[in-house]
Amino acid sequence: MSVNRAWNVWNFRQPLVEALIADGHRVTILAPADETVAKLEGIGAQVEPFAMNAGSFGTFENATLVPRFGRAFRTLQPDIVLSFTIKNNLFGALAARWQGIPFVPNVTGLGTVFLGSRALFEIGRALYRVSLGKSPVVFVQNEDDREFLVSKRVLRARQLRLLPGSGIDTQRFTPSPLPGKSDEVIFLMISRLLRDKGIEEYLAAARRVRRTRGNARFQLLGPLTSDNPTALSAAELQPFIDDGSIEYLGATDDVRPFIEEADCVVLPSYREGAPRSLIEAAAMGRPLVATDVAGCSAVVDDGETGFLCAARSSDALADALEKMLDLGPDARQAMGMAGRTKMVAQYSVDYVIEAYRQAIAELTRPTRNDQA
Repeated sequence: MSVNRAWNVWNFRQPLVEALIADGHRVTILAPADETVAKLEGIGAQVEPFAMNAGSFGTFENATLVPRFGRAFRTLQPDIVLSFTIKNNLFGALAARWQGIPFVPNVTGLGTVFLGSRALFEIGRALYRVSLGKSPVVFVQNEDDREFLVSKRVLRARQLRLLPGSGIDTQRFTPSPLPGKSDEVIFLMISRLLRDKGIEEYLAAARRVRRTRGNARFQLLGPLTSDNPTALSAAELQPFIDDGSIEYLGATDDVRPFIEEADCVVLPSYREGAPRSLIEAAAMGRPLVATDVAGCSAVVDDGETGFLCAARSSDALADALEKMLDLGPDARQAMGMAGRTKMVAQYSVDYVIEAYRQAIAELTRPTRNDQA
């Protein structure tokens, strides 16, 4: 497995790793080392440290990634590479192809490279075509992304297979009653503090709603990061903390206690693959507020499991938050349980594991020459 952070595997792919190991595979994770290495090794995976910068494409380091991936693959001699995150997908695919190693990328969302200018879009399309154009299997996480990649002639329909994100372990993320406090309603956004995630809109909407709805509390859970060009700084966040608009909760390895304390989970992102925070929250029976964009609109059934609003608009987000406030606790609880039902039916991690098993079997099947 190739990924830009080891914690990505621990937080999002742990059931897949465990299933593959149980199937008899040796799983090696090629990623920058962090505090999750011991945990991954504890479930039977091997971790091979691989230094890389997960941020901007405009760095000299990126030019070295293809040969560095190539050297790592020659050393490890994998039968197949399962790749996640954009740089690992694009640069790893080239290195694997030149060595004849089957490579399965997972496009977890079409982020900044396709959300920017026309020139950036064309660069992104060229990179995807060159890197992934010959990959027989490319996983995508929602129908909108699949349609986008095909309609924009980035990749071909026959390459693309749809996954429900990284899947959700519905036995680990179990539903619980809403807090049910009569004097407050807690909204929670779980995300890295990136502008593409709609963090600025969330802060502005929280400030607006708090002016007239004193019973609304707005919380923010996620790491401050400096390795992404759209990251919000601590200095930019501080005024919203100071005036009581936002309660910043920091980062965590386990979001479940925070979701349990929330009445609604919010994600005003500009575009997603399969938004993990919304899937986890819905699995725990929480109603949602999200933007009507690719990824989010697949998870949220507007008016049934939550509310959708226009992206890049703090006013539209504030209106949706106020609608959620006006529902009352019983209606919010009913929305949350409808979301739980949807997650069990459509987003189970079992679907993801089976899809990977099938791809591995197809791409590592011995040829007639090998058998001879």
